[in-house]
Amino acid sequence: MATTLGLDEKLLEIIVCPQCHGALLPVETSPGDPAQGGELVCQGSCGNAYPVRDGIPVLLVDEARKPA
Repeated sequence: MATTLGLDEKLLEIIVCPQCHGALLPVETSPGDPAQGGELVCQGSCGNAYPVRDGIPVLLVDEARKPA
């Protein structure tokens, strides 16, 4: 069953931030945003936002948008 950003609910239950192991919250981005597919925002200590491209989460710390 697909949910926000085209990601499976079960997948969202098991994946965590690769940097601090915090929970990831799916967030849809506005059109024209570089992270067009949306992103998974870490709710832990790092606050990184990982892009979701074509329904695939890119969980690489180097690809993450850092918090302001």
